[in-house]
Amino acid sequence: MTKNTSENQFSAPVGLAIALIAGAQLMIVLDATIVNVALPSIQRALHFSTTGLSWVLNAYTLTFGGLLLLGGRSGDLFGRRRMFQVGILIFAAASLIGGFATSEAWLLTMRAIQGIGGAIASPTALSLITTNFAEGKQRNEALGVYSGVSAAGAALGLLLGGILTQYASWRWVFFVNAPIALIIAFAAPKILHESEKEKIDLDLSGSILSIAGVGLLVYGLIHASQSGWSTSITIGSFAIAAISLIAFVVREMTARQPLMKLAIFSDRTRTSTYIVMLLLSAALFAIFFFLTIYVQEIHGYSPLKAGFAFLPVSFGIMVFAGLGSVLLQRVGALPLIVSGLTAVAIGLAWLSRLGVNSSYATSILPPMLIMAAGLGFAFISLFPTALAKIPSDMAGLGSAMVNVMQQVGGSLGLSILVTVSATATTSRFKSLVVSAGQAAKSPALQQKLGALAAIHGWDVGFLVGSGFAIGGLVIALLAIRPPKASELAAEASIAPVI
Repeated sequence: MTKNTSENQFSAPVGLAIALIAGAQLMIVLDATIVNVALPSIQRALHFSTTGLSWVLNAYTLTFGGLLLLGGRSGDLFGRRRMFQVGILIFAAASLIGGFATSEAWLLTMRAIQGIGGAIASPTALSLITTNFAEGKQRNEALGVYSGVSAAGAALGLLLGGILTQYASWRWVFFVNAPIALIIAFAAPKILHESEKEKIDLDLSGSILSIAGVGLLVYGLIHASQSGWSTSITIGSFAIAAISLIAFVVREMTARQPLMKLAIFSDRTRTSTYIVMLLLSAALFAIFFFLTIYVQEIHGYSPLKAGFAFLPVSFGIMVFAGLGSVLLQRVGALPLIVSGLTAVAIGLAWLSRLGVNSSYATSILPPMLIMAAGLGFAFISLFPTALAKIPSDMAGLGSAMVNVMQQVGGSLGLSILVTVSATATTSRFKSLVVSAGQAAKSPALQQKLGALAAIHGWDVGFLVGSGFAIGGLVIALLAIRPPKASELAAEASIAPVI
């Protein structure tokens, strides 16, 4: 007697459903790293400054993180499948138009719109799993595929970004999303079931205030690196950011159906875990941003070679996250969080010693592997710690907050690191020019001094990134009291890796 499908496999319709959802998540996760390898090419083509270049990443992560909660709520209000399609189509349109960019403003605008599309598509994709897969084994398998794709997306993005940039153009890191997104969007009604609509208020004002607050804070930091801390624009940005964030808190305290229930922060361990995730993400962005520029500008790596150079990080995270999920049930979360943050801090401190002649084999690969182990352990343990013992009516918000902290932490961290790095670079260049005297007028020597100053700035950035990790470590030791290992099992199986 034969069966059409084995017990361990999805039936054809269910298999198509998870393929569609996982494909959408892969595209969104992939976009977070596919652009990294193309950054030097984008900088040369559109004449970005180094600080301005950080906005190619920040414009996406800020809108993605800032609108993530609103995107998930929109699915409940208008239908998850419908909003999934809307998000995918927005993402596709912004990707296509962004690929034709001829100016900084054009590209950054499209990156922000990509973030809007991702913020709608990503949470609705995850919630569609609950409406398209039966509770139990089938849903757990779907969540496993979803998590695996989320982890693999980072590695695939680095490699694909290198291939497209080197053999086609940096523009193809954006063009490639459009056909995939269109297929997913138009196949969704034929494969995915629609969810029931809920009668809820959409807290649009709360979302606008949160994005304005964080966005202006990031802008103020980056502007300070270019024009100084005492300019009216820098001070004004910080002032309006503070007002916006205070207004956001007031709004969430008084709204009938707030975007963010502030009670989510009532538990000390949960709140501390969110802060640690924010600091860890802030440190993580230093790895890809500064190292991508370093290996291509200083060592002359091609985009493809740069993509391969970073693969050990992504694969290492996956390997150690798998090991961490086993250890989590034996030793609990805190030892993994502490060891993970310690490893990240050590790896970034090691990278802060990079020089002109530092080799990949001895000065880049070892600290990257150490950080990969640390990130794998930290991510796999922070997510279930944040969700453990959370009230059922806040489970969705609690899960989304982990992702929000990743995105917002990355944006804030990158802006701080770029600001500190640019300031250190400028200071070191002036010092080197003074030391060189009249010889500094030589264009060749100026180029050499510029490279030395840039490396110094990146080293300072790595050191500050290490400080973020140390800050997270201190908070973890002082404030996180995770539940017993046995209470973390359910959440650990669906923890995002990167």
